[in-house]
Amino acid sequence: MKPSETDHAGSATLQALDHYQIIRRNGAVVPFEPNKIAVAMMKAFLAVHGTQGAASASVREVVEELTRNVVRALMRSRPGGGTFHIEDVQDQVELGLMRSSNHEVARAYVLYRERRAQERTQQTQAVAPVVQEPSLHVIDQGQRVALDLNKLKALMINACDGLGKDVSAEPIMVETMRNLYDGVPMEEVYKASILASRTLIEKDPDYTYVTARLLMHTIAKEILGKDVTQEQMAEEYINYFPQFIKKGIDNDLLDAKLAQFDLKKLAQALKPERDLQFDYLGLQTLYDRYFLHVRKQRIEMPQAFFMRVAMGLSLGEADREARAIEFYEVLSSFDFMSSTPTLFNSGTLRPQLSSCYLTTVPDDLDGIYESIKENALLSKFAGGLGNDWTRVRAMGSHIKGTNGESQGVVPFLKVVNDTAVAVNQGGKRKGAVCTYLETWHLDIEEFLELRKNTGDDRRRTHDMNTANWIPDLFMRRVMEKGDWTLFSPSDCPDLHDKFGADFEKAYTAYEAKAERGDIKPSKKVPANDLWRKMLSMLFETGHPWITFKDACNVRSPQQHAGVVHSSNLCTEITLNTSDTETAVCNLGSVNLSRHLKDSANGKVLDHDKLKKTISTAMRMLDNVIDINYYAVKKARDSNIRHRPVGLGLMAFQDALYEMRISYASQAAVEFADQSMEAICYYAYWASTDLAKERGQYSSYQGSLWDQGILPLDTIDLLARERGGYVEVDRSSTLNWDALRQKIKADGMRNSNCVAIAPTATISNIIGVDASIEPCFGNLSVKSNLSGEFTVINSYLVRDLKRLDLWDDVMVMDLKHFDGSLRPIDRVPQDIKALYATAFEVETTWLVEAAARRQKWIDQAQSLNIYMAGASGKKLDDTYKLAWLRGLKTTYYLRTSSATQVEKSTVNAGSHNAVSSSGAPQASMSAVETTAAASQVLMSAVPATDVKFTAIDDPGCEACQ
Repeated sequence: MKPSETDHAGSATLQALDHYQIIRRNGAVVPFEPNKIAVAMMKAFLAVHGTQGAASASVREVVEELTRNVVRALMRSRPGGGTFHIEDVQDQVELGLMRSSNHEVARAYVLYRERRAQERTQQTQAVAPVVQEPSLHVIDQGQRVALDLNKLKALMINACDGLGKDVSAEPIMVETMRNLYDGVPMEEVYKASILASRTLIEKDPDYTYVTARLLMHTIAKEILGKDVTQEQMAEEYINYFPQFIKKGIDNDLLDAKLAQFDLKKLAQALKPERDLQFDYLGLQTLYDRYFLHVRKQRIEMPQAFFMRVAMGLSLGEADREARAIEFYEVLSSFDFMSSTPTLFNSGTLRPQLSSCYLTTVPDDLDGIYESIKENALLSKFAGGLGNDWTRVRAMGSHIKGTNGESQGVVPFLKVVNDTAVAVNQGGKRKGAVCTYLETWHLDIEEFLELRKNTGDDRRRTHDMNTANWIPDLFMRRVMEKGDWTLFSPSDCPDLHDKFGADFEKAYTAYEAKAERGDIKPSKKVPANDLWRKMLSMLFETGHPWITFKDACNVRSPQQHAGVVHSSNLCTEITLNTSDTETAVCNLGSVNLSRHLKDSANGKVLDHDKLKKTISTAMRMLDNVIDINYYAVKKARDSNIRHRPVGLGLMAFQDALYEMRISYASQAAVEFADQSMEAICYYAYWASTDLAKERGQYSSYQGSLWDQGILPLDTIDLLARERGGYVEVDRSSTLNWDALRQKIKADGMRNSNCVAIAPTATISNIIGVDASIEPCFGNLSVKSNLSGEFTVINSYLVRDLKRLDLWDDVMVMDLKHFDGSLRPIDRVPQDIKALYATAFEVETTWLVEAAARRQKWIDQAQSLNIYMAGASGKKLDDTYKLAWLRGLKTTYYLRTSSATQVEKSTVNAGSHNAVSSSGAPQASMSAVETTAAASQVLMSAVPATDVKFTAIDDPGCEACQ
């Protein structure tokens, strides 16, 4: 296989291979030749399958695909070109074989490597050295000089300082030297040290901090132009910071108003020691995508980055310096983190700081294309989009102007999809949009199939998210096995703006007219059949997501001001939209693990610190509204009028680890309840404090806040509108009557205050588990636009070290079992329970914890559903439970494949039973069929299948 053939089918992975070289064991540097990887793998297959078996076309295809994957992984580790040691390549081959479940071949390859290593050792011992090895030279600032090994070693020792006895500079130095050659540029030496440290992260998670510190050294050298030790950073930051602000302004990157701050005072407030908090993934992500640069050269250091964001959010404050320092403190300490658009753009010439935009599309050609244009403008400046398309008439509907028939919603959605691809977010992230459609729309069945990989590609949207906007009446018809009628909105336009009992009254009247033949086209279907198809498509394609119209509207504080027609890109925002208002939300998240304190009974929630952090965070979010750049006037008008914000949280899983609570437990459900109650209580209190200081939001009069109705009270409103079907815990622990009286006296500054976003990227920055997610894998690889990163659960490693169970065998076991402890016999059961991974947590626990949160939240939450052994019955039970528990929305359904299940199963039935051949057994070969369960073959891996690599979705980074 030639290098040019190794990445056929449109991939650009192997372009510019001449920028890559291989260091052989004898120190020689040779060109990178991917065909040699294929040859080595084919030899491993030959060793296992013999000449005849390995010669088959299927094996050749597997080898070609594995070779492509190995080359991609290598190039991602050095996107700008560079050198690989031959051992690096072989490590990737071994990992690739394991990931692809070719375990026998992987074992053969490992044994071959070990045998060859022994042979080389014997040869080395048999032959005495004849000549002394020459000293290594490097190219430093254009000069050829001897490499200063003492200086390099000192750098590594400093990077390991304070990280414990298990972290040492020695293995980093050895691995670094193995990857150097005579005449190597000094920049490559530092890069080699980073990569050497990076390989040790799986051995001990604290090496991630070593790697980050080595990276920090290269960042400082790039920006300051010299080698700087950590002890020197305090003085360097003070001198550098004013120059950075000036350089940013001079290069049209920063707002000139930043020069009006007391820069000396702000520089002295910087805390360089906080650079040491970063893990490797966090700092590399900031470097690659957040730090300001001039012609690709970074000019922004980490603490300057946080202060720049803080200054941008303080522009309207009376005491700007004091507020900037206050905002800097919560950001740089990792107590709270603003969302990605705010981090990108705060303090810049075009401060587009908001995360989410929601629109509703009218039923006319001008309005449709104006909406698509609006999508493009909002996406250009890093906004995530949620579009409501329910008003657009269905296929076959009459068009009065032409006396023709409509082609329906789908052709326009294809344009929306392609617009999202064409207009990315400032070149930093993919454009991202989610389209919502109500369940009574006549095009709903075709809408459900938009993400399928089969059928007419002109009627598919592979790059766009979709979501069902489901009225309660439909869910009641499903529960009661009734029929459901589909209409074109051109025949029943008022349904779009109705919810609850009003919707039911209007809908049943239209059904009666359709029965009489007065409405055409229309279609009657069994509600269960449509529900089955929704769940089938969700399993097969991951879309459309399940969201509930009436829970979003009946529990909305702003129902007096309009209707919630959809959620956003990540299903956590529930704001009104109309032809004159594009809803906007500004996001940021509290790091829950930073708000615990010690008590006699272990870790507990620190209410005092939480209240203080949230007070500052809400002020920051409220400031965004006035500072923000609005690409669309309707967005500005809406945001200024209602002033909604979305305070969320992350590190819920980390907090459970700290408290020694298993995610799959009633204690975790109770903690979800109490922690969310506290966050919401302090967020609402902070908003009413801001109202007293700054004034109420314009549309406050008539809101539920104004009526003394708080989010907890709206559960009863929902039960009344549904006529039952609401089973939600109503208990509370804080003094909500005091808050009610405070709001009555001072009002609210923000129409909405709380929403739990995915925190896809900002949780990476601060090194915690995302949002409310359970741990995906105790040892995994996170993939994002900065590359692939080994992530290991430091809490688990701490416990395994305590039990004397942490060793190389445990590392290999975790790799083989995709980060799961369940199949590893020597691990105690209590440790397995505490560190259960997402697919080992029964979905019921996810829904129950979410229900406890939802009762306090005035918006919604991005709730991923993880499901091992997905069946029609399990899907049916899970999403019905979500509805009964009053959830407003759900997000991705993530299922595990048969291959994963086989590897993670010890006893048959503990996950799903899988036969020795790898095919599902007869009892699980097909999904159980019930009146409300679709028949889906488990032998086909669903599109939502999550493999060894991480779940990071760059699309949802639009939210955070």
